[in-house]
Amino acid sequence: MKELRAQIEEAINVIRTKTDLVPEVAIICGTGMGQLGDDVENAVKIPYRQIPHFPISTVETHKGYLILGELEGKKVVVMQGRFHRYEGYTMKEITFPVRVMKILGAETLIIMNATGSMNPHIRAGSLVFITDHINLMGDNPLIGPNDDTLGPRFPDMSEPYNRELIELAERIALENKIKTHRGVAIAVTGPNLETAAEYRFFRRVGADIVTMSTIPEVIVANHMGMKVLGLSTVTDECYPDALKPANIEEIIRIANELEPKRQTIIRGLLREL
Repeated sequence: MKELRAQIEEAINVIRTKTDLVPEVAIICGTGMGQLGDDVENAVKIPYRQIPHFPISTVETHKGYLILGELEGKKVVVMQGRFHRYEGYTMKEITFPVRVMKILGAETLIIMNATGSMNPHIRAGSLVFITDHINLMGDNPLIGPNDDTLGPRFPDMSEPYNRELIELAERIALENKIKTHRGVAIAVTGPNLETAAEYRFFRRVGADIVTMSTIPEVIVANHMGMKVLGLSTVTDECYPDALKPANIEEIIRIANELEPKRQTIIRGLLREL
């Protein structure tokens, strides 16, 4: 774990040669959601490849920049693109940027993703605040020796997604006439889409939406004492008895179309934090 701490410091030292901004809020953009990063003011934009020990985004629509600047009067650090287990990275590599953003100063993490819905009341084009999750990725970023300076050996997960942030975000959505849902997320590794039997199983164990990301980052954010808000965009319907082949172009189109609503919620949240 001394090695991990040293890697974090190495990454931060390089970032500090570009900017001395101390972020209050960290934001991770999901598939088709990078526009927010382009709107950051007084931005310093650092390609991941220039930051020691950062993985490189290999997925289309994940641009691969760490952006530091201001948004709605708050100092922010934005990941314009994330990393996934199915790209071949380890859990520690996937979550490394979360640790860097926390040590840079961010106390709150807003994390976004594109998901499929198994809940017939949550249709494609819906926005969902994650209230809890189920980890079926078969791995955990905290496995191995623990560095007590980063977080406790057995972090509590009774409230992985901050209730106050959810309530505040819901109020902002309501004031702007944006319909939202609450839901439980389940995470799998991918990259294949799931079978009808798997979707049926996910629903029976209590999940509403399914993702191939997010939960590892949330685990590490909780390990480091960050408050987390998870905002999912439902881009496809995964109803086992009416399952259709996934259309990646359609998924990206839906994610892009909901950008104004996501921005309204996130910008409103930043103003009130």
